[in-house]
Amino acid sequence: MVFIDRVKYDAPSDDILVWKFPSEELRIGTQLIVNESQEVLLFKNGQSLDLFGPGRHTLSTKNIPLLCKLVNLPFGSKTPFTAEVWYVNKTIKRDLKWGTRSPIPLLDEKLGYSVNVRAYGRWGIRVHDSRSFITQLVGTQKHANSEIIEQYFIGEIIQNLTDALSNYFISQGISILQANAKLNELSQLTAKAIKMEFDRFGIEVINFNVERINIPEEDMREIQLAQKERMRMKQMQDAKVSNAYISMRTFDTLEKAAQNEGNAGGTLAGGMGIGMGMGAGFPLGQQIGQSMNINSPQANHQQYGNNQTDPIVKLQKLTQLLESGLITQEDFELKKKEILDNI
Repeated sequence: MVFIDRVKYDAPSDDILVWKFPSEELRIGTQLIVNESQEVLLFKNGQSLDLFGPGRHTLSTKNIPLLCKLVNLPFGSKTPFTAEVWYVNKTIKRDLKWGTRSPIPLLDEKLGYSVNVRAYGRWGIRVHDSRSFITQLVGTQKHANSEIIEQYFIGEIIQNLTDALSNYFISQGISILQANAKLNELSQLTAKAIKMEFDRFGIEVINFNVERINIPEEDMREIQLAQKERMRMKQMQDAKVSNAYISMRTFDTLEKAAQNEGNAGGTLAGGMGIGMGMGAGFPLGQQIGQSMNINSPQANHQQYGNNQTDPIVKLQKLTQLLESGLITQEDFELKKKEILDNI
């Protein structure tokens, strides 16, 4: 049996996070060399034991107390024992990429419906707890690189990103269409959300960034069409409200003119001002002319006819406004009572 006198590992790539030394045959006096940004953890029977930082370490019963306690190593030079030697890379792994494999449906309260979005970004990590990292993620593998982190944690990132986006847009009252103007805030929120889960596995998240959020082209076209339709409907609604207002003002003008029919001068002064202001000169001009010739038989007949038909016309118009949804039932009842009271 060949015992190892010197243990050292020079990683061929900085992408390797964990590497297991191929031999377990060690002995008291073995030289353990740990480079800068490395850490070594000894294992026995699947249990993590003694930990070594950068430097040259001569294994002895003094610096492997946990292992000695487990296997009851006797004192004495060159005593053999077996143990697994795991090297952990402690450097920061920057420029890792993450992204959504499929669109995320998010409710946009401003638009009033769900919008599919994709998100992409970069992040960095560092192993800060070698025990947790190896025992929970690496297991019995002989080595592990950053790919194991991506495989395990990308889903965690996407889930927390989805929650962060939803909560942010709802709480801020803004549309998802404004997302790319809020990337810094969204990056900070997501990094905070995923921190606890990464800490649990001995990993520190560094420089987590949401670099862009976009909407698939097909969905974006649908949103644009919906926006155009919404704008068209709003313009139509605004036009209806405007017409309703004009109609209501016309009713008020006719009522005032009717109340002043007994006073030709008052009708002339008030009617002309109102008529010109409302653009209703012709109908009001007839009414003014009739009031000025109040003593003529024809005027009396027309006045009598108008007095009999005006309330009916008003009520008919009022009913049309109600049926068109331009006034409420309460408005209708109030105006109806007012018209009937003046008969």
